Amino acid sequence: MISIKRDRRSRKLRRAMEPGFQIYFLALAVFAAASAMFNPWLAFGEGALVVLLYLIYRRSTVVRRREIARYVAGLSQDVGVAMGDSALNFPLPMVVIKVDSGEILWSNDKFNQISGDRDHLFDVRIGDVAPGFTSKFLMEGKTQHPLEMTLGGRQYTVYGSMTGVGDGASRGSGFLGALYWVDVTDASRLRRAYVMSRPVVGLIALDNYEEIMKNLVDAQKSTLLAAIDDHIGAWAAPANGILRKFDRDRYLFLFEDRYLEKYIEGKFSLLDAARTLVSPNGIPVTLSIGLGKDGAHLAEDFAYAALSIDMSLSRGGDQAIIKNRFSFAFYGGHSKELEKRTKVKSRVMANALVRLIADSSNVLIMGHRNADIDAVGAAVGVAAAARKKDRRPYIVIDRAATVAGKLVERVEALPQNEGLFVDTQQAMLLAGRDSLLVVVDTNRPELVESPDLLLACNRAAVIDHHRRAANYIERAALNFHEPSASSASELVTELLEYILEPGDLTRIEAEALLAGIVLDTKSFTMHTGVRTFEAAAFLRGAGADTVDIKRLFQNDLRQSLIRYDVVRAARMYKGQTAIAALDAPVDRTVAAQAADELLNIEGVDASFVLFPQGGQIILSARSLGRINVQMVMEKLGGGGHQTIAGAQVPGDRTETVRDNLLRAIDKYFEENPSVR
Repeated sequence: MISIKRDRRSRKLRRAMEPGFQIYFLALAVFAAASAMFNPWLAFGEGALVVLLYLIYRRSTVVRRREIARYVAGLSQDVGVAMGDSALNFPLPMVVIKVDSGEILWSNDKFNQISGDRDHLFDVRIGDVAPGFTSKFLMEGKTQHPLEMTLGGRQYTVYGSMTGVGDGASRGSGFLGALYWVDVTDASRLRRAYVMSRPVVGLIALDNYEEIMKNLVDAQKSTLLAAIDDHIGAWAAPANGILRKFDRDRYLFLFEDRYLEKYIEGKFSLLDAARTLVSPNGIPVTLSIGLGKDGAHLAEDFAYAALSIDMSLSRGGDQAIIKNRFSFAFYGGHSKELEKRTKVKSRVMANALVRLIADSSNVLIMGHRNADIDAVGAAVGVAAAARKKDRRPYIVIDRAATVAGKLVERVEALPQNEGLFVDTQQAMLLAGRDSLLVVVDTNRPELVESPDLLLACNRAAVIDHHRRAANYIERAALNFHEPSASSASELVTELLEYILEPGDLTRIEAEALLAGIVLDTKSFTMHTGVRTFEAAAFLRGAGADTVDIKRLFQNDLRQSLIRYDVVRAARMYKGQTAIAALDAPVDRTVAAQAADELLNIEGVDASFVLFPQGGQIILSARSLGRINVQMVMEKLGGGGHQTIAGAQVPGDRTETVRDNLLRAIDKYFEENPSVR
C-alpha cells in the first residue's frame, strides 16, 4: 500500500515538474494577432482558443503547486522533519528545486521574504536568487552546502535532501531537491570575531647583532639599538599588541590575528626599514620575524614562532616566516647569507659526529638524487671520518643517475674503498638498529637518494649548506646546517680538520672534497667566504692536485657543442633573465654549465635552463646575486641558494613548465620591485 501511494505521488509530481508553457502562449497570441490582417473572424476564434487554453494552464499551475506542496510535506516527513500541518507553515525558509537545472519549483513564504520576492518564486533558477549557489553537493550525496550563503544581508547554512522522480532519475535527470535555509548570521559573526581575536605570537631577532656591534663604543651601541627599537616599535604599534625586548637581540610581539593580514599586505615592511639602518662599521641591520598561529594554546604558538625564527636563520635571515599547524609561509629573504659559523661550532659538531660514529655499527652516507660532485665529495669525506673511527662506511648512490661518475671511479679505485659504493637495495639490507645515516648536501627528505632508507634508520645526521626548506629532515641527531657555506664539501672539510690527523686523508679523497668546493663556487668566483679558502688550503695541503680536479670537469667535444646549442636556444625575458627551454633531454652537467655560461652575457642577471628527463622537467637556475633564484625555484617546488638553485617538476611538458616559470619570475619581480 505504501509503495502504491509513493508511486502515485511520484507520478503526480512528475507531471507537476513539467516545464512551463508561457512562451508558447505568447507565440499563439502573436500568431492570432497576425491572422487578423487576413481574416478577423479566424483571428477572433484563435484568440478565444488561446484565452481558454491559458485559463486551463493557470488552473493546472495551481494544481501543480499543490502537488509539489503535498510532496514536500511527505518528503519532509521521510527525512524526519516536523512540518506541522503544511509545508507552507514550515518554520524555516524552504525551497524545492530541480537538481539538474536549479529551477525553483516551489518556495514557502519565509524563503520568499528573505529572497526579497513576496510572491511565489516559480520558473526561476536558484542561482539567480542566491548567486554562487550550486546543487552539486546534493548529487554528491551530501546534506549540507559547503559554503555559507548570503541572502538579504544575512548568512545561511543550507541543508538539503534529494529524491529521484520516476524513470528520469535513472538517467541522471528528474531529481528533486528540498533545501532548508538556517539563519546563522549571529553565529557567523561570533565565529569571525573569535577567529580574528585569536593570538599570534611573534619573535623578532637581530640576525647580525655581533657584526653590527663589533668595535663600537658604548655610545654608538646605545644609539644604534635605540634606532632599532624605534623602528620595531613603530612597525608594531598599529596592532595594539604587546612588544617586549627579552634579550639583547630578541623581541616578543603578541597581537591579534585581525592585524596579521595588514602586515602581510605590507610585505613586512620592517625588514626593509631595518636595512636602512647602517652601523658605524658599515654593516646594515637585518632582522628575522617568526610568527606562530593557530596553535591549541599560547605555548604551541610560541613553539611555532621559535621554529619560524630557526627556519629564518637557517635560510640566511632577513625574512619573515609564518608557521601554523600545517605549513610555513615565507616573506622576504633577499639578503645574502652572512658567514656566522665559528671554529668553535665546527669543533663541537666534529666531536658530536665522532660520538655518533663511535656508537654505530656501521655508517651509511647518502646525498640527494642524481648526486653531483659536491654530494659525492662530501660523502667521501664522511667515509674517511668513519674509517678513522674503525667503522665500515657505505655510500648510497645510483650509478646510472649520478653526474659524478668519473669521481666515483677514482675513489673506488683505492684499495681501502672496495665495496664503498652501494645501491639503495644493498643499503636497506645493511641498515641495522645501530646504523648511523649521514645525509649530505640536502635537507629535504623527498630529495634524498633513498627516502625509504631515511625512514628505516633510527639515527640520522644532516650536513648541508642549502637554505632550509619547509619540509626538512626533522629529529636529526646532528644537524650541521650552514647556508653561508659554499658547499657541503666545505662543511665536511671543516669537520675533518678536528677528526683526522695529518696524513689520514688520501690525495684522491682530498681532491674529491676540493672538487665539490670548486663546483659550487664556480672555481671560487661565487658564494665564497674566508672559510672557503681556509678549507681549500687544508685540502691542498693534504695533496689535492688542482690539475687533476680540472680534468674532472672536462667535457668531450659532443657535450661542448650541446652546451653551445643550449646557450644559443636562450631567450631574454624582462631584460635581465635568460631562459633556455629545451624539448629534448640533455646531460645535467651540460645544462648547469650552460646556465653558468649564460651569466657571461652582458645584461643577464639570472639564467634558467629547463629540459625533459625521466618523465619530469629539470630546471637549473643561476644568478649573479641580484636576483634570488632560490625564491623563484621555491615557487615551482624547488630550492637551493640565492645564486644557485634548481627544481624537478614531474609529469609536465617543457612548454607548460616554461609558462609557470615566467609566472614565477613575474611574481618575484612584483614582490621585489627594487630588483628591476
